[in-house]
Amino acid sequence: MTKAREETPTLRILLGAAIALGPGKVALLEAVDRTGSISGAAREMGMSYRRAWKLIEAMNSDFKSPLVATNAGGSGGGGAQVTASGFEALQRYRSMEQKAGKAVQREISDFADLLKPTHKS
Repeated sequence: MTKAREETPTLRILLGAAIALGPGKVALLEAVDRTGSISGAAREMGMSYRRAWKLIEAMNSDFKSPLVATNAGGSGGGGAQVTASGFEALQRYRSMEQKAGKAVQREISDFADLLKPTHKS
């Protein structure tokens, strides 16, 4: 059977009460890395600057070291960059995501067979 949907599990790292990292926060970190700013990352992802800023504040407060460093705006520009801790968190997340996907590959495929097929327009 050919499946139209992607059969990759979504990983959310829950340690304590907060979602330390999940696909949305990871995508935001990667967008900050690509664009060099929170506002650019927010635009790229179709979210408000306020939402992006709140997510970054949450990540920075959840981790021992900030994942994103910001520079104040003004005549010199401003901007943001993913820190060494941020890159380490991204690498570890992607590694766990890949390992989890491999570990449950058969079960995901069997589970996908239970779902209705997706239709692309």
